[in-house]
Amino acid sequence: MRRLLTVLCVAVVSLVAAPVARAELIPWFASQVGGATQVISVVGVGGSDAKLDVYERTAAGWQAIAAGVPAKIGSKGMSPDHYDGSLLTPMGIYTLDFAFGTQPNPGGGLQYVQVGPNHWWDGDMKSPTYNLMQVCEKSKCPFSTSLSDGTENLDIPQYAHAVVMGVNKERVPGKGGAFFLHTTDGGATAGCVAIDDAMMVKLIKWLRPGALIAVSK
Repeated sequence: MRRLLTVLCVAVVSLVAAPVARAELIPWFASQVGGATQVISVVGVGGSDAKLDVYERTAAGWQAIAAGVPAKIGSKGMSPDHYDGSLLTPMGIYTLDFAFGTQPNPGGGLQYVQVGPNHWWDGDMKSPTYNLMQVCEKSKCPFSTSLSDGTENLDIPQYAHAVVMGVNKERVPGKGGAFFLHTTDGGATAGCVAIDDAMMVKLIKWLRPGALIAVSK
């Protein structure tokens, strides 16, 4: 009997002391991003507010690099049906093509363009360079530079640091353009995703070609 109790005690101690297997982290977008190893997740939490989480895939699986970063999105929220002037942040999985900003390049793996007064994002739906960055003096630009036509001058505080989201890369007129992840001014956006500038700098330093941004409610 004493031996049996000893064996049972050892078994119980061994069971309690056994390491607990950690559940694999599987983000909501995992089945939609192919072989991407860097993904920025943006999930709406109501109105023009969202939370931003940062993930990296390693040999051990997905790892959370940052979580719960406050973000602002379009003043009308988000939708899969985006279009010019909708004030909606487009839902979906998008490339992060290159970075830009009024401030010097903080470093990182993406191409970086330091912008000034002659840098524009062409929003003129009649222009052959619609939804592309262009460099020209305002009086000599071959497209409308009017904000009412959708064109943005990139020399503004909200673009201290920014990364271009690959929305409407086919450049279909009317399907929207100038969607960026950029520095926040504290308010809702016209359809972009905006976060604190210090976090923007960290992300630009971290990002590499092939990174994606995943946007959902």
